[in-house]
Amino acid sequence: MCDIRLFKSARMDFETARLIWEKSYHDEMILNNAAYHLQQAVEKVLKGGLECVGVTVPNTHKITKLIEMVSHNGANLVITDWLDDHSEMLSEWEAETRYNMDFLVEKRKLDKAIREIQTFLAVNGIQDELRGELADASRKTKLLSFLPEEKRNCSDFELNCYYIMYQKKLYSGEKFQG
Repeated sequence: MCDIRLFKSARMDFETARLIWEKSYHDEMILNNAAYHLQQAVEKVLKGGLECVGVTVPNTHKITKLIEMVSHNGANLVITDWLDDHSEMLSEWEAETRYNMDFLVEKRKLDKAIREIQTFLAVNGIQDELRGELADASRKTKLLSFLPEEKRNCSDFELNCYYIMYQKKLYSGEKFQG
């Protein structure tokens, strides 16, 4: 069952990673925690997108597998080139950063990952600002009409998540624009 809480949790994981990354620490191992939260942010967005198209998501942390499932099942997500090219690295970060005490994420890789994952989240509307597709008032009104009355008074972030859930229905009967 599709639930925007996965997208909210992904956003919190990204913010946690960003806070760790921005603060200077004397121990480089703390960067592993940031890397882990970045991986979790990506994993949760991919799993959330899959659930929104009715796919039962397997118990996996493999970003490569989840990306493949997104493309084969028509999930309403954009996979960035960087994410596709670095999916194996992100998958490695899930376990290695927590259980391998000799593993250290390189700061330059973490710097790039922060920027690229922020881009991935933004192009998929996992952000506080209303996504561009909903700037059209009639499209926003149509999307709100799909929601139960008690969920219509929602934040722009939540509306962005509902867009992922209802994108195909929103564009049914009109030529898809993006």
